[in-house]
Amino acid sequence: MHFNPYGGAAVELAVRLVNAPPDQDLTQLLIESDYRPFVPVTPAQEVELRRWIRELDAVFRAPSVELLNALLAKTTSRPYISTHDGRSPHLHYSQETAPVDERVKAYTAFGLAALFCETPTRIGCCARESCDIVFVDTSRNGRRRFCSTRCATQVHVADHRRRAS
Repeated sequence: MHFNPYGGAAVELAVRLVNAPPDQDLTQLLIESDYRPFVPVTPAQEVELRRWIRELDAVFRAPSVELLNALLAKTTSRPYISTHDGRSPHLHYSQETAPVDERVKAYTAFGLAALFCETPTRIGCCARESCDIVFVDTSRNGRRRFCSTRCATQVHVADHRRRAS
């Protein structure tokens, strides 16, 4: 069996959270990510998730064992196998009854930790100076430096113009 952690829903959620604008409705973001919170994110949970997003951002900018272990230590994780909603067995990293912010924290921390253990160089942020977008490198060769073709083109054109002048 080949496990591909790069497309993992937990890592995708971490990317979406970090790249979300500051005024993004987090309940809506979780719904659009198919996370299915059982209740809307409360104001107190939103404050905690916004703090968590800053910590996730730090991991994308400089992934390390120390940062990821610190994130894992801050979760209320109790992994178990679930089969809810007729789905096949899958891991949950916190109790389904835990507050949504605690569940999101455990889910994203474990997703990033699993990816880091598999291939740490796949966690990254855009190399264009004025771009803050983070990503998970799913390219075949694992050498992605930019969040999009647009950013890559802007950098390459600027480099070309600099060399040509």
